[in-house]
Amino acid sequence: MTELFEPLGDHDRRLALGAEGLLAVFNVAGVLEAGDVHVAGRVADLASETDERVLLAAALAVRAVRAGSVCVDLTTIAALAPELPWPEPVEWVAALTASRLVAEGVLRHEGSLTYLDRYHRLETQVAADLLTRAAADAPSVDEAALASALGRVRGEHLSPEQETAAEGAVRRWTTVLTGGPGTGKTTTVARMLVLLADQAAVAGRRCSIALAAPTGKAATRVQEAVLGELAGLDPADQERVGRPDAMTLHRLLGFRHDNRTRFRHDRANRLKYDVVVVDECSMVELTMMGRVLEAVRPEARLLLVGDPRQLTSVGAGAVLADVVRGFEGHPASPVASLTENFRSTEDIKDLAEALRVGDADAVLATLRRTSDEVEFVETDDPAAALREDALASALAVREAAVAGDHEQALAALDGHRLLCAHREGPFGVRHWNSQVERWVAEETGVPIYTTWYVGRPVLVTTNDYALGVYNGESGVAVLQPDGRLRVWIAGSETLRDLAPGRLEAIETMHAMTIHKSQGSQAERVTVLLPEAGSRLLTRELFYTAVTRAQSHVRVVGSEEAVRAAVATQAQRATGLRLRLHGSSG
Repeated sequence: MTELFEPLGDHDRRLALGAEGLLAVFNVAGVLEAGDVHVAGRVADLASETDERVLLAAALAVRAVRAGSVCVDLTTIAALAPELPWPEPVEWVAALTASRLVAEGVLRHEGSLTYLDRYHRLETQVAADLLTRAAADAPSVDEAALASALGRVRGEHLSPEQETAAEGAVRRWTTVLTGGPGTGKTTTVARMLVLLADQAAVAGRRCSIALAAPTGKAATRVQEAVLGELAGLDPADQERVGRPDAMTLHRLLGFRHDNRTRFRHDRANRLKYDVVVVDECSMVELTMMGRVLEAVRPEARLLLVGDPRQLTSVGAGAVLADVVRGFEGHPASPVASLTENFRSTEDIKDLAEALRVGDADAVLATLRRTSDEVEFVETDDPAAALREDALASALAVREAAVAGDHEQALAALDGHRLLCAHREGPFGVRHWNSQVERWVAEETGVPIYTTWYVGRPVLVTTNDYALGVYNGESGVAVLQPDGRLRVWIAGSETLRDLAPGRLEAIETMHAMTIHKSQGSQAERVTVLLPEAGSRLLTRELFYTAVTRAQSHVRVVGSEEAVRAAVATQAQRATGLRLRLHGSSG
């Protein structure tokens, strides 16, 4: 959950005018924001609830979702601000259990966890769907065909754990494939698809496959990676798999203009695909996972792929990590974990491993090696450390854009990525985007006076179904032969060019937040760490940032910031792990 905020005077918009009792105390202390207080007050009025302890629990449940948790744990929440007058836990739970809000179903309470009804229903649905799929009778398998296909895909580069995972996908309806960078998840997925397509062919059917991810960029990347892996396999197997559709999860499920949380495909209108692969599952929030599970046919294979150590979703929940932990010891566990790292970038691999286990000394030792892969710049003035790579990347993009070469301009975007934890402030994306633009203007002698200029790199921030551009896709403003400026977007289906004026939900991408970098990679990555006291600085954030790099990562910051990041793990309150684990015994 997020840290406390400090009100900026009596007119701070986060303060709720008219708040009374415990709600007012916790609002002024910076635990609750105005929205939390107003929602709690409104539902209390509707249910005629007057116990201020119950109102406080309701407000904290709203706060929990806003902060990424699914529920609030009443027995541990006091650690957030021990000096405040928290209700005594046993009496608090008793008051809540007897409350009208629980009786009316507005709040749900289980053990020490309190939920808003919507998130309780979502969590129980996700757990039930996963457990139902795990308990279903196993798919029928042609053993002779499977053995033959395994022989074809095995080759020299398929490890025993990859082969076991690929074979398991044939024998189960659901597979959760996890592993860090370089462990061969895409290699394994490609083999899974070959084996499943082969089984369908033996049965006289064509296997329809969808590749999906939370963002357009991630969907594009998984499609390119899978097709690259398939290119090295038997031509007959390539033909059976074909070219799987790649799309965002929103497009997979079918966007509805009349409802932002429901889709065209659900239990009453299931997806047509025989195999649905969802990549970058660490980014998938509870609501979206619920919609995917209810849309996939019971007799279709579902492959969930991701790294549970990365940043969790922007929305509520930590689904992938909960699923992995929840199925531990389950006799029908769908989880297949890849641990062997095949990348040649040994220092980046060592850095990621040190972050995984939380060893700050090992992280610093790796960063301070004399290495072509890993670099640590300890400075209080990051501009000098950031300028060379950031400017070189911006100029490479601009040069191609001026020449009208949109493919080269888009390719140059992946040469280097400047990642920041914050959006605002001296360590934020907004500041460094402006700084890079100033450096470009100084270097070229061409001032940047307008929002749109030749070589402007952009990131799409929401799905626009009318234009066919999706959240996470990147693009460049390119000069056309007729002198016009067009924005070329690298999407999950094809390159497309649009007039700048048609794009609204975009932002400049000389620098980007670490959260938005998920699902993408770059040849070289520079990570700007904020000060050690930043509430965003966590081990998951740092791990996600450094694992975006393919060949070189530069970390700019202080030893204190590194140690603070390693020592701080993101905590989200959910009950999904317990629901899955409790049903596995």
